[in-house]
Amino acid sequence: MNTFNNIILLFLVVLVGCKKPFQEAPETALALPIETQKTDKPLVFIAGFDEGDNTYYANAKNYFKNQNVTLVEHLFSINDIIQWLNTNSQNKTFNNIHIVSHSNAWRGMSLKTHETGERITTKSLQLAKQEHKIAAIQNGISNNTKIIFHSCGLGENQALLQELKQTFTGTKTPKIYASSYFNIFGGKYADHYLAKPYYGFYPTAESPGPLQLSKAFKKRYPNTNINWFKALKTRQESNVGAIYSYKFNIPIDWEFTFDDPNDIPKLKDRNAIMNWIVESPELSDVLYNLNIPIEKYRWRSKIKGNTLIINGKTTVLCVLEPVMDNGNNEYRNADLEDTLLYNSL
Repeated sequence: MNTFNNIILLFLVVLVGCKKPFQEAPETALALPIETQKTDKPLVFIAGFDEGDNTYYANAKNYFKNQNVTLVEHLFSINDIIQWLNTNSQNKTFNNIHIVSHSNAWRGMSLKTHETGERITTKSLQLAKQEHKIAAIQNGISNNTKIIFHSCGLGENQALLQELKQTFTGTKTPKIYASSYFNIFGGKYADHYLAKPYYGFYPTAESPGPLQLSKAFKKRYPNTNINWFKALKTRQESNVGAIYSYKFNIPIDWEFTFDDPNDIPKLKDRNAIMNWIVESPELSDVLYNLNIPIEKYRWRSKIKGNTLIINGKTTVLCVLEPVMDNGNNEYRNADLEDTLLYNSL
């Protein structure tokens, strides 16, 4: 049996528009040397920064800064946020705390556990707490505090919501809110609305074309009344409530170091690579957790010294259907108490 060290590197690049926002100094709350007070002024953490053409955080910042809020930037981990609350919220509790962070169905949240920690998943958050890498919450929270995560699809992950709630629970227990839908900030016809996502996949740079892709969507979602061909050809909102799509890539990079270069398998083509991956329980488990078929990746391999390098990349097509008011040509109001839109714990 071959012996090798397996190093798995998995990266996800989500392309949703943007320029890095101008960085302003955060507004901080002053400690009040009096008994605890409640504040109706919401607290908003823009917990990330934009890269490339992505404008998610810039759009969210513009949305919130036009409201009467305390806006805090440059904090990219849950530990940083808790430390800020502990330091800046003596004798004060907040009714509403908003946390803006990317999230997706494949890698959890962009928000990290701590400064040098991993992206937040149920597992990584549990581990960070076990290792005491996250401070205990002491200030800023009351039993009436609502913590709203603006993180796409997070509302579907009940286990992670429970871990987040426990993380923000000290002597007081807040209520956690998140939506199963996508959060859209800076839309053409609305500053903020929610949209239902639908997904399709193909090997990167090997698109079968919009007609075949639309047939694949119809097969995947047989009970959904959407003109998939039109949606896939539409890249931005053409009118109020229009269904549109965008795409992003999920690359996988694996490196396997062998003690003896002669033991490195010669993977001549795509099928050989897939067969080798399937034979490995560990690699198969990675793909199983991603829930994207192995044939939807473009696979490449090369040998460098005593290291086998395998690269895979899939393109994800995401069709977004804005959530509208029934009978009205208007976006449904993103009301926290609307159980259709938000899950809460």
